[in-house]
Amino acid sequence: MSEHGFAYFISNPRQIEDLMRPHLLEWEREYEVVKTICLSEMDFENFVTDMEADRQFLEDNSALCGKNGAEIRCLKVTHKESSESVLVVPDGSWVDIAALLLEMR
Repeated sequence: MSEHGFAYFISNPRQIEDLMRPHLLEWEREYEVVKTICLSEMDFENFVTDMEADRQFLEDNSALCGKNGAEIRCLKVTHKESSESVLVVPDGSWVDIAALLLEMR
């Protein structure tokens, strides 16, 4: 079963802080998580501090993502020790758009 919700997506983010912008609720877009990528803590930290670097896991799953009508089909990138996840739509091996997802634990 896929995960659905609403999130505020940012184009070409450099790091996780870029995703923490104040915004209006109407700016959020509907999304569907098509696959969850669970990274090690070190790999997740590396990913969120340099989202412009090419990543093989993004390239491998790029074809699953995109727009499906008004809905954004995306990857959920996380690690098991964090309440933060990043919703990502890759363009090849790099991040095209992304959103921060905070989960209650």
